[in-house]
Amino acid sequence: MRPGYRLLTVLLTVPLFASHIGTAAQRPGQPSWPHWRGPSHSGVATADVPLTWSDTANVQWKTPIPGRGYSTPVVWGDRIFLTTAIPTGPAAPPPAEGGGRGPGGGSGAGQEHRFEVLAVDRKTGKILWQRTAITAVPHEGYHRIYGSFASNAPATDGQRVYAFFGSRGLYVYDLEGKLLWQKDFGLKMAMRLAFGEGSGTVVHNGRVYLQFDHSQEGFVVALDAATGKEIWRAPRMENSSWSTPLVVEHAGAKQLVVTADTKVKAYDIETGKVVWEVAGLGLNPIPQPVQHGDVVLLMSGYRSPKLMAVRLGRTGDLTGTDAVVWETTRGTSYTASPALHEGRLYVIADNGQMTVFNAATGEPHYLQTRLPKPYNFKASPLVVVDRVYLATEEGDVVVVKTGAQFEVLATNTLTDQSFIASPIAVGNDLYLRSRTDLFRISAK
Repeated sequence: MRPGYRLLTVLLTVPLFASHIGTAAQRPGQPSWPHWRGPSHSGVATADVPLTWSDTANVQWKTPIPGRGYSTPVVWGDRIFLTTAIPTGPAAPPPAEGGGRGPGGGSGAGQEHRFEVLAVDRKTGKILWQRTAITAVPHEGYHRIYGSFASNAPATDGQRVYAFFGSRGLYVYDLEGKLLWQKDFGLKMAMRLAFGEGSGTVVHNGRVYLQFDHSQEGFVVALDAATGKEIWRAPRMENSSWSTPLVVEHAGAKQLVVTADTKVKAYDIETGKVVWEVAGLGLNPIPQPVQHGDVVLLMSGYRSPKLMAVRLGRTGDLTGTDAVVWETTRGTSYTASPALHEGRLYVIADNGQMTVFNAATGEPHYLQTRLPKPYNFKASPLVVVDRVYLATEEGDVVVVKTGAQFEVLATNTLTDQSFIASPIAVGNDLYLRSRTDLFRISAK
């Protein structure tokens, strides 16, 4: 299969704000979804959301979202935060095939866009405010089906919102929507086959970590979250990547794990020095790593796919050593990040095959199992208690029971929808962002 039809340059870009700090702040006992893959960084929510819904049942509201943005929403308190990109200039000529572009690559380049941040009331769906971070003409486009100029994952720490637009820079707001600082990295990324950008934002203990992997010299950088001051920068020549870094902790030490198809590298979170590295993943890495105890699980799913578990606590080049606890080339995902729940790793492939691994041993509970209908996926799985929610490109959300046995519990359809962004759950609400709309699904 040609890479263009399966690659997603998507992750989730979103900020946050509210009209008053008192209403936007997270209240005790009120959960939030502050960044890509949720509070636990594993795609798991503690919530009470419906098993079934339809156009006429359990949809509390539906809000059209302007422009084109495939970032997954984030939530803090009573606010949902999204990013999007709205074309404001005449359309550029369609990109020619070749010239470094793959099938479908390069759409949108040369057309002026407004890069927008939106705040939506979580209970009513009303758009509370909308800010223009920058108006710019992107130098390079995105995949015409799966890409957008608002695909980078944002984050919030409850004090500030971090809206990352890749080559267009980082824009940081307070909870009132006031721009506090912005940073232009002076980089025009050249992504493989012009499929667009999509690495997300990591905020941890007063710092922001960003990954810039493309076909030329890139870097990973640590910034002061309050001021934007650069703390450290590590150069990288690791080819194009759409994965989001992960902060892991072992024996009191923290590292930033950054995925690439050459070598996955873990950086000392304080200094930016490489602690360990390991080779083995294939081209176009997209899924975010996930930590399970004293191992970190790494995955790629395009050419030369690989899922490997690497033991933390080692240093140096770990390729071919016993630090690689287990690995497999079957049942991996190209686009979607896995969900980790109660020792099981839930993986959905782009072609709709589902696999569940024992995270400790790599043994599959079931392998490459088909869903009831032929589906395509870009959205990542969401685990809520004993259910896995799978949002499809075709507009269905399939609900599968967690555990070692495959069982479909429900299939929910919303008319004329298609899901690229991933579902999230907060409190009693499931939030779905389609290509055109944002939905609140709740029985209450």
